[in-house]
Amino acid sequence: MNLVRRNHAAYPNTMDDFFKDILGGTQLQQKATPPVNIRETDSNFAVELAAPGLKKEDFNIEVDNGKLTISAAAKAETTEQEPGKYTRREFTHTAFKRVFTLPETINDEGINASYTDGILTIALPKKEEALPKAKRAIEIS
Repeated sequence: MNLVRRNHAAYPNTMDDFFKDILGGTQLQQKATPPVNIRETDSNFAVELAAPGLKKEDFNIEVDNGKLTISAAAKAETTEQEPGKYTRREFTHTAFKRVFTLPETINDEGINASYTDGILTIALPKKEEALPKAKRAIEIS
């Protein structure tokens, strides 16, 4: 299984240096991608993606042309009315997208996913012809 790599440009800390004395600085954050474990057994591959704090409704998983795309978007906003005016207020918005190239041995129709305790697990079953054959003895005639 191959990961399609993307280059992310690194942002310089110029804005942070400029505003450091005025408002405590800015926090320029690069787009973070959650870590992934890929495990292979005789019958399938298992992709485990660590994404705590999300709900299963936040995820979008697609298979198209031999590529597995995992994406999520979640927004945290509070709608409570608090007295006073803001000096600083930070909203959180989490979004990511990971794309994997699937081997030809994967059965696309049998793929399923579950989300438990902050871990998204995607089971990618292998096709019957890709499964290891049982050992058999050959008799000599």
